[in-house]
Amino acid sequence: MDYRPGDHVLGRGTLRRMNLRKLGKTGMEVSEVGYGAWGIGGTMWLGAEDQESLQALRRAMDLGLNFIDTAAGYGDGHSERLVGQAVRARDEHVHVATKIPPKNRQWPAPSGIDPDEAFPAEHVIASTEQSLRTTGLDVLDVQQFHVWSDDWVGRGSWQEAIERLKSEGKIRAFGVSINDHQAANGVKLVESGVVDTVQVIYNVFDQSPEDALLPACAEHGVGVLARVPFDEGSLTGRIGPDTTFPDRDFRERYFRDDRLGQVDEHVRAILEDLGIERDDLAEVALRYILSNPAVSTVIPGMRSVPNVERNIAAGDGNGLPAETVEKLKRHRWERNFYA
Repeated sequence: MDYRPGDHVLGRGTLRRMNLRKLGKTGMEVSEVGYGAWGIGGTMWLGAEDQESLQALRRAMDLGLNFIDTAAGYGDGHSERLVGQAVRARDEHVHVATKIPPKNRQWPAPSGIDPDEAFPAEHVIASTEQSLRTTGLDVLDVQQFHVWSDDWVGRGSWQEAIERLKSEGKIRAFGVSINDHQAANGVKLVESGVVDTVQVIYNVFDQSPEDALLPACAEHGVGVLARVPFDEGSLTGRIGPDTTFPDRDFRERYFRDDRLGQVDEHVRAILEDLGIERDDLAEVALRYILSNPAVSTVIPGMRSVPNVERNIAAGDGNGLPAETVEKLKRHRWERNFYA
């Protein structure tokens, strides 16, 4: 029998503990639904207001969310500051992950460059110490590189810096954010045993992590942070051929030309295949990701309380029936709208 969404929606006054999963072998347990804090940085995603962002963060933590992913590059530290402000006010521990921008400021990592061009030891240490100051936290639960190339495994000075930061108690775990739509460009690192977590684009359209990365992470005890679960909005059911975006919002470029029409065609196919309504799509998209046991947490971007409440409803430990997952596998769609 197919899964019918909507049975687990949280009432606004309802408080509950979200289901927790192990973050690989780190010893940390994190909420199935985490908080992706790119959108609250105030750049590229336009329209975020700080008070609304703080309300959303607080509501998420009230509902049991205990994992937030940010980055030094999100609004030049603005997201880190908001996250730190919200987390420091809590009595319970909330796990914070952030990211170090590459020193050469190149996204994604170009092939063939020396790792010390992107993450020399002094840059790794200085950036981490800056993030500690920006957030006001004593330790970062996960420190990540914001780009990655598997060519860097066993090369460069970055590994010494990570070991030093761990020994000094400034970070608890080390991870990388794998380049957009390059899930296989992290398997070698996972197999090396050096990394604690990987962050990767994983959604109904981009199922490529299932090919090699997620099995490798499961085998080696590496935590998985699944980002872009809604394909920048495509899988929310709220984007159609006539959708417009504010000037300078990065989605103007992401969905340029005839891409909105392409998205609508693929979304309609999913709705018809599963027999669901558009309003159900976001929940199904989250539960598809959480149906894979290799995933530690999924980190949708959330900038408002209604978004928080809607997304957190999926973090109750219930995935999708196997037959629904198999239907969604037919909707894999390989393309790169970031290009």
